[in-house]
Amino acid sequence: MRAEDILPDDMHQIEKDGTVIRKGSVGAFLANAKHWSDPATPPAERATAERDILEAFPALRALGLFEVLAVRDPALQRLLDAG
Repeated sequence: MRAEDILPDDMHQIEKDGTVIRKGSVGAFLANAKHWSDPATPPAERATAERDILEAFPALRALGLFEVLAVRDPALQRLLDAG
């Protein structure tokens, strides 16, 4: 299966199980998770990344991302478990 089989080029979002999933959600989560986990990230930026991670979590769960991939950072996993 290719990316365009899931979300055609002319679409920017889909709905799955009542959850809207925007194009770029997985990439944004990965970038935010890396930034959030970096000890050099300033507190305000870390807070923004955390907010964005938690806002994206329902869409990522609806995609089934965490059924096939495991979060290796224990602190990030705790954040997701609490969110």
